[in-house]
Amino acid sequence: MLYKLNLEHILFLDIETVPQQQHFSDLDETVQLLWEQKTQYQRKDEFTAEEFYERAGIWAEFGKIVCISVGYFAHKGENRNFRVTSFYGDEIKLLKEFKLLLKEHFSQVKHLLCAHNGKEFDFPYIARRMVINGINLPYKLDLFGKKPWEVPHLDTMELWKFGDYKHYTSLKLLAYVLGIPSPKEDMDGSMVKDVFYKENDLDRIVTYCELDVVTTAQVFLRLRNEELLNDDEIKKV
Repeated sequence: MLYKLNLEHILFLDIETVPQQQHFSDLDETVQLLWEQKTQYQRKDEFTAEEFYERAGIWAEFGKIVCISVGYFAHKGENRNFRVTSFYGDEIKLLKEFKLLLKEHFSQVKHLLCAHNGKEFDFPYIARRMVINGINLPYKLDLFGKKPWEVPHLDTMELWKFGDYKHYTSLKLLAYVLGIPSPKEDMDGSMVKDVFYKENDLDRIVTYCELDVVTTAQVFLRLRNEELLNDDEIKKV
């Protein structure tokens, strides 16, 4: 079935998230207590709630989205292009812009969303942040009442599992084993919080997010045993 999908019907995406506040001490007492309770199992006795707050961006209840990057294939005759764009900055604004893109260009039954570990992270995170910010969910993220085969989501990590539900493979590792050239990244996910709050360099985060979108699309092509994108085919729009 993977080979039968029309690439132009797929929206590839990636998100970057950070904690709601830069410091644990910036949270009110109620949120501090809720964070302590939420992370008790993960922290055990190794970290205090304050020390563990570095990771708060992983949870939609305590984090926020600072960038959503998307990419999609556009064919003109025999020419193949992969167009990349990003929504970033104010969370409510970027969520509304992303929703508008889905509504205007990727709302039909044939359209699919694809991300690496998207079913566990990106898709539910975006949906939760929309609900928290009072934004009605677009059809592609509203899963209520849908049967499993009706959910319009693809996940390159899930595709790589081949039914092995215990298996986790990072995008970086999967790209390496599939022979996909590594993009010249100057950061990784663990650095996003500091780049956002300390360096105030959102452009750097956007570049990193867009590179992951391109890599996700490249992985998808390899899973279909198709030719990888070259630099000339990738367009920033």
